[in-house]
Amino acid sequence: MLVSKAAKRYATALLESAVEQNSIENTLKDIHLIKETIEGSKELRIFLKSPVVKPADKRNALSSIFDGKVSKEVSQFIVLLTNKGREDILDEVATAFIDVYNVHAGIITVEVKTAKALKTGQITELTKMLERTTSKTVNLDLKEQEDLRGGISVKIDDTVIDATVKHKLEQLETRFLESSME
Repeated sequence: MLVSKAAKRYATALLESAVEQNSIENTLKDIHLIKETIEGSKELRIFLKSPVVKPADKRNALSSIFDGKVSKEVSQFIVLLTNKGREDILDEVATAFIDVYNVHAGIITVEVKTAKALKTGQITELTKMLERTTSKTVNLDLKEQEDLRGGISVKIDDTVIDATVKHKLEQLETRFLESSME
C-alpha cells in the first residue's frame, strides 16, 4: 500500500507520543486491530473515504467500532484525525505506524522466494543467518514461486540476492547469446 506523507507524519507523531507515554506495544496492538478492521471491511473503507458522509457521522462510527477495544490514547488519536478531516487516511496511518515502529524497534521485513516451501528448520536457520548479517530482527515474508525451479531469492530493502536456478539459467543463456554474436 502506498502511504502519503501526511499519513507518515501522523504515524510518526503517534509513535513519539507512545514512546513518551511508554505505551508502544499497546499502541502497536491497537494499530494492528484498526488495520485489520479496515482491511476486513470494504464498506468501512468506502464509508471513510466518502465525501458525502458527514465528518460527525464518521467520528461516531469510528467511536462505536473502536471505543473500549483500543487505548484511550489511540481513541483520542482517531478523534484528532476525524477533527482534521483525515479519517480517510486512517488505514494509511496504520500501515505507516507499523513501518515507523519497525524502524524504531530495529525490525526489517525480508522477502524470500523459493520454488518449494521451506521446512521449519530451514526457516529458523535462514532467519538466524539474516539477523546476524543485518544486525536487526528479521520478519520473513515467504513466497513460493514454482517457476524458480530451485534455489532462493532474498530481497532486503533494495538489495536482491538471487541464487535461483531460473536466474542461473538466464545468466547462462545471456552468456551463450553474447558468445555466439562474437
